[in-house]
Amino acid sequence: MVEVWETLTVSGIEVEIVRKGIKNLHLAVYPPDGRVRVAVPNHVNNDNVRLAVISRLSWIRKQQQDFQDQPRQSARQYISGECHFMFGKRCRFELIERQGKHEVRLLKSGRLKMYVKSGTSIEAKERLLNNWYRAEMKQMIPQLLDKWHPVVGKEAAEWGVKKMRTKWGSCNIQQSRIWLNLDLAKKPIQCLEYILVHELVHLHERNHNERFRTLMDKFLPDWRTRKQLLNKSPLAHEDWQY
Repeated sequence: MVEVWETLTVSGIEVEIVRKGIKNLHLAVYPPDGRVRVAVPNHVNNDNVRLAVISRLSWIRKQQQDFQDQPRQSARQYISGECHFMFGKRCRFELIERQGKHEVRLLKSGRLKMYVKSGTSIEAKERLLNNWYRAEMKQMIPQLLDKWHPVVGKEAAEWGVKKMRTKWGSCNIQQSRIWLNLDLAKKPIQCLEYILVHELVHLHERNHNERFRTLMDKFLPDWRTRKQLLNKSPLAHEDWQY
């Protein structure tokens, strides 16, 4: 699908416009700083985009303020004493320098231990922890799919975990492939389930319309509460990437 990008300033707000082969206009506000993006059909002109943005100015500004007010973690240095999160639980981090294989272990006590060689860079520690998060998610997801496939009545033929800039999840409807954001490993299990069900429901309905919401209400009646929990959980530091 060919996409054409441009920007437009509306009432002091810079709006990213992406034109592509879709039927309806979609407006979204993204963390961490409230970036506004409008996806529009190729035939929609800028005047119509401007009107759509103006009609939702109050909502846009509220979303931007919510992101500004949302708590953020300090930048991670991967030193002993830091707090990290695993499926919503706060874990006290402990760095242990030693020779041998680099690894991460989560103890029953909730302490998160990282074993690395002396002089290991912050970037290498971050990769190590992210790889551990990915492995933990990949152990959890098959159980959740077994639970939710029969409930939703659709099955993901393929799924994966990756860092994503603007989404918690995505769904390729044609290939029945689901991607989940790696940072969901840090959020409560209820949030991971919500995103998983959300993407499975897209196999029934592509758009976020009334039919989509009705299906979400049917399969996961408390999805709005879970969504609110996810949106209120702490963001990562100012270099947050989705």
